Amino acid sequence: MGVAGPSGPVLDRDEVDRALARLGAEHEAIETSLLALQDHAGRRLLEGAELTGTTRERWETVEASITLLWSYFDAYADALRSAREIRSRRRWSNRDDLVELTELLRGESVTVAGSATANAAAPTMAGTGRLSERFTLAELVERMNELYATSLDMVVTADAVWSALPARIDLLAAELQRTRKLAHSVGVRPGEHPSGDDLERITRTLTSLREQVVSDPLAFWAPAQGSSAPGGGRPDTTRYDREARALDEVRREIDAVLTVRQDAEARLVRLRDVLSRADRTLAEARSARGEVLAKIAASEVPAVSGPPTALQEQLATASEYRRHAQWHRLSPLLEALEEKAEDELLRARESLSAVTAPLAVRAELRGRLDAYKAKVARLGFAEDPLLVERYDAARRMLWSAPCDLRVAEQAVLRYQQAAAEVLVPRVPGNDGPQDRRGES
Repeated sequence: MGVAGPSGPVLDRDEVDRALARLGAEHEAIETSLLALQDHAGRRLLEGAELTGTTRERWETVEASITLLWSYFDAYADALRSAREIRSRRRWSNRDDLVELTELLRGESVTVAGSATANAAAPTMAGTGRLSERFTLAELVERMNELYATSLDMVVTADAVWSALPARIDLLAAELQRTRKLAHSVGVRPGEHPSGDDLERITRTLTSLREQVVSDPLAFWAPAQGSSAPGGGRPDTTRYDREARALDEVRREIDAVLTVRQDAEARLVRLRDVLSRADRTLAEARSARGEVLAKIAASEVPAVSGPPTALQEQLATASEYRRHAQWHRLSPLLEALEEKAEDELLRARESLSAVTAPLAVRAELRGRLDAYKAKVARLGFAEDPLLVERYDAARRMLWSAPCDLRVAEQAVLRYQQAAAEVLVPRVPGNDGPQDRRGES
């Protein structure tokens, strides 16, 4: 180390050589980075795009920063070239050379001239509005690193958004067009079906979204928390994801309509069959009610409603929808009709059961009377006068019209009691039963 000069101690030859080697390596690294930035696809897209909003504002600053970067780099390269020329004058640099090199390598020896626009748009160490700045080589490298980092961050961010979102929007738009054609074929159209209106809204939103992404990509960037690396973060796909989910919902609705189209005829046939069975059951109930009123006395018989004309009209409407391929209207109507038809068939069956209940009671009484008669005959008491009398009385009531069920039931009970007395008589003074068959 030599005597101190204006820039501090004068460097010796070895220190000068090491400094020049380090500066040369930095020069190559900076040049490589700047050329990569210059050739970056994102930067070329930014230069050719019609930008708006946040992206336009930042690109104006970054574009000026890139211009300033090259000015800084040229000044750095000139200073390095001058230092190398001084060092190459002689093999063993004398003191004057070393002083000059020390001032060049360590002092504020680099003057950067730039346009007022560039200096005003890009922040500098000395403030804004100056037409030139003076730096040491170390300060100049630090300044270039700062400008490069901010410029690269903006370029990488815009490129990441452009690489991710427009392509995804285009794919979704293509799927949207296929869905719209399919929807139109099954009658899902704007103004006629909610899903048709949704498709129109999604189309408008995707068109607008793509225009905004292309012109203002920075508005669709979500920075990573705590990240200082260029391009730290991810594209914000919130609006895209919302429209993708909406399209999925529309597709599911159209799939349901397609399913209706495929099995509409079979479902209509099943509906006609269910309603036909309900009609027949109601007709049977009405016929049975007449029979009950004619054959059963003193019994309340519920009225039987007529056929479900409203369901028949809706079924005719469903057939009309199918004939005109209005599947979006047919789908909800079929679902409602199927539920109502099953309910109608159940109601008809319940009505038939309620109407024929007195006949069922009469049949049960007849069966009980004959069962007891068969039992009595099997045990040898078929000719018992009391049993014969009570049997004939009960039978006349059950086989006469109209039949009073309450009176007939009492007659059957009296026959049962008489049969029980015959089969299991009580003897005075004897608690046990005794068979009367040997008392003739």
